[in-house]
Amino acid sequence: MFNDIGGLELAALVVLAVLIFGPDKLPKLIQDVTRTIRKIRAFSESAKEDIRSELGPEFKDFEFEDLNPKAYLRKQLAENEDLKDLKELRSSFDLKKEIEEVADAVNGTERADAPGTAVPAAVGGSAAGAPDLLKKREKLDRDERPPFDADAT
Repeated sequence: MFNDIGGLELAALVVLAVLIFGPDKLPKLIQDVTRTIRKIRAFSESAKEDIRSELGPEFKDFEFEDLNPKAYLRKQLAENEDLKDLKELRSSFDLKKEIEEVADAVNGTERADAPGTAVPAAVGGSAAGAPDLLKKREKLDRDERPPFDADAT
């Protein structure tokens, strides 16, 4: 609940509490707050025990955290035997490696970690000295026209 409060924020709260309640009333206030929190926890635990006893012995392992949809779904997925094969398949598939291989194939480089899977230096089977069609050229050849002529409109 208070996991997102930083040290500076906590110090600001302490200084604010001292300014509002004063140093003489602050210890009494802290005792009252802790006593109230303990009473609320004890009431909550006794209510949980009453509910478990009313549900019967078949619900003795019942946890109220299981009522949270995320926790329930996580527990059901962990206990399902049919999904074990899917987990094994997922763990054997390395998406990052597959993406790197595709990127290397598009770029025309060879992978050092994949022996026997040399990728040609140029995509499309062209010679190594051929121009790279994916790069944008700064200048056109003398007899070459641009794909779009802005002056023709």
